[in-house]
Amino acid sequence: MTQYDKMTGTPIPKLILTLSVPTIISMLVTNIYNLVDTAFVGKLGTSASGAVGVVFGFMAIIQAFGFMFGQGSGSIISRALGQHENDTASIHASLGFAASFLCGLFITVIGFIFLDDIIFLLGSTETIAPFAKTYITYILIAAPFMSSSLTLNNILRYEGRASLGMIGLMTGAVLNMIGDPILMFTLKMNIAGAGLSTALSQFVSWCILLGMFLAGRTDTKLGIKQLKQGNFFMLLNIMATGFPSLLRQGLNSITTVMLNSCCAVYGDAAVAAMSIVTRVIFFAFSIALGIGQGFQPVSGFNYGAGKYDRLRKAFIFTVIISEAIIVIGCTILIIFSGSIIGIFRDDEEVINIGVRALRLHALANIVLPPCMAIEMLFQSTGKRLGASVLSSLRNGLFFIPVLYILARCRGLAGIQEAQPIALLMSLPVTIPFGIIFFRRLPKEDVTEPNENTEQ
Repeated sequence: MTQYDKMTGTPIPKLILTLSVPTIISMLVTNIYNLVDTAFVGKLGTSASGAVGVVFGFMAIIQAFGFMFGQGSGSIISRALGQHENDTASIHASLGFAASFLCGLFITVIGFIFLDDIIFLLGSTETIAPFAKTYITYILIAAPFMSSSLTLNNILRYEGRASLGMIGLMTGAVLNMIGDPILMFTLKMNIAGAGLSTALSQFVSWCILLGMFLAGRTDTKLGIKQLKQGNFFMLLNIMATGFPSLLRQGLNSITTVMLNSCCAVYGDAAVAAMSIVTRVIFFAFSIALGIGQGFQPVSGFNYGAGKYDRLRKAFIFTVIISEAIIVIGCTILIIFSGSIIGIFRDDEEVINIGVRALRLHALANIVLPPCMAIEMLFQSTGKRLGASVLSSLRNGLFFIPVLYILARCRGLAGIQEAQPIALLMSLPVTIPFGIIFFRRLPKEDVTEPNENTEQ
């Protein structure tokens, strides 16, 4: 069976789950690493724990470019492969990868030039800053590899080869978990050990992911020849298609910085608590997100191939399955919130702040699956304007003013409530986008010439 036949002929539930499982596994392992990293750094003290949360906002900027070029080129690639245009797909893959690496390199240079200013801009307090500066140094070195690894992984996902991406990401994450305790405690590098471990693991992942393409295990090819066949307008198309991802991740970074700055008023414990909550919530959401990422290549491939009925079925299946997963996961978080926060920082003040925030986030996350599926639907089918608008809602148009207002009116309690309220506000705006999309989607599938011959 060819990759085209697999993507357009395999029963929808089986196809989405098959594509989702490698993504879910790699995301879970990566997020387990993030949580383990948070727990290890937490042993160095509350200020060190807060530093990880501060730098997390900067890492989101690096990831934003990786996602922009990865999702942008990936969306175009999946639709091109659905139309049997493999050469076009390879050109966009090469352009996306090269641009992502160069953007990461640019971030490295700018980051070192303005390092001290960036630390405090990210929301560091005077006590958190020394830890954050040490940690971010290694993240800056790894930025080109971190950004382009995400691009390569997204291209593999959109090809329908998520299992290859899983190998690269999981290897890096496992190495990171092994490296953390060795470098931090055995070699007594403390938080520098956590940063070095992250940088090394990112480089290893990059080598493995790039090797998948160079070894000929993919439909798309990466090379100088394909890069030369590209042009500026193709690059602009990649950036425009991937802009919703840049917007979403960029806003994540901005709101993380805002959140850290608001929390800093209430001390290092507040910064550490909200950092822990953010990571725990993302871990709980990662399985549902993995289902959504399994839906994306199915959506793009079948939209490009004119298989509109399969697109409808894929969307419905994605929403139902991801909603069930979210309900189960968030119920666990609500019941065991105190114990979960305590794993990462055995500090009564951190736990008290974190428990309320975690429970509010978990309750609000129940409305996330349909919002996620509609955003992914718009981006994977090339509806750039709608995707950009939807991507800006939860972490931008709603969250920023809500956080500003509630932080002033309700203090720390308002900071804890801001993200859940913004998420609830996005649902009634997002749903109409999905309804309009499916009303405009053709009722009949496009019949290929060979199918007419058979009939």
